[in-house]
Amino acid sequence: MKTILILSVNPPGTTRLRLDREVREIQATLKRSKYRDSFQIVTEGAVRVDDLRRALLDHKPAIVHFSGHGVGSEGLVLENDAGQTQLVSSESLANLFKLFQTQVECVLLNACYSDIQAQVIHQYIDYLIGMNCPIGDEAAIKFSIGFYDALGAGEPYERCFEIGCASITLEGIPEAETPKLKARPRAYSFPGIKEPDNSENVKSPAPPSPPEKKTSQTMNINVGHTMSNNEISQAKGDIQQIQNISNGGSEASSFITDIFKLIKQIERIIDKSELSEKHKLKALSYLENVQEEMQEDEPNQDFAMKNLQKITKVLKEVNETAEAGAGVLQKLEPLFTQLASGLGVSAENFGSI
Repeated sequence: MKTILILSVNPPGTTRLRLDREVREIQATLKRSKYRDSFQIVTEGAVRVDDLRRALLDHKPAIVHFSGHGVGSEGLVLENDAGQTQLVSSESLANLFKLFQTQVECVLLNACYSDIQAQVIHQYIDYLIGMNCPIGDEAAIKFSIGFYDALGAGEPYERCFEIGCASITLEGIPEAETPKLKARPRAYSFPGIKEPDNSENVKSPAPPSPPEKKTSQTMNINVGHTMSNNEISQAKGDIQQIQNISNGGSEASSFITDIFKLIKQIERIIDKSELSEKHKLKALSYLENVQEEMQEDEPNQDFAMKNLQKITKVLKEVNETAEAGAGVLQKLEPLFTQLASGLGVSAENFGSI
């Protein structure tokens, strides 16, 4: 069962919002949904800074839904111990969610100008929804109803977002362009729900031509921790398995998912390394370029490859000047080689890391 944590706050002195109605509508929507037994809702009102941290620790949510006020670059509005307004910066929120990135799948910030916070938190959480300008009460509620209608029907997060926006339009409210989605496509499964297929939403270049005889082997990538020497050897062995994936079949769908697992693995290795923040940000920005390109309908393989090579260049520079870079390249070498193969580029053409 997946936990949805709904956090609402409307401190004295701020514009009154219909937060109670939004919570009731979400609860009613999921209660009548097909997969209602796959979700539980936990609500927290008048949220203080300490409440936010404790709620994430206590309830271990997969989805975090914030309803309240946002003030753009200054942050989101919470309460202090005296019940007064307290702003929480984007950076503080990102640092908190970084600690829960293996647990939280989606964050929905139903607050004005919250797209700024969504962009920063998206460094660590796969799916972020924020608002790029003020959003009215009715539009915010209709978006929530549509989003959770779709979630309760077993739809993936991208479709939930689209249906939420459509719900605003159906009511004749001209705010359907206000919600913005930031996504690193990944298939999340729910108990009792068939795992969503993101292949329609995520386009990837065709894998390399297979041998004449098809096989059912797929890649086995461990995501979420630094690789051991044994895992590095295993990853090198997986390069050959990539060549066995056929065009258009179920193996290809698995392959598309594996591409994004590889990108996530590379991201985590870089993020957990002892590289300086400057070099981390530089490498991660190039990796983000690769990921965004892979989401295009017709990805530019040369562009993606050049960004992989730029990451390699950054890490080589670090290796030459500081011990902090030692070992990072070794961990990334098999992953880079697999990505190169996935882009249809020979490992020989890619060159030695």
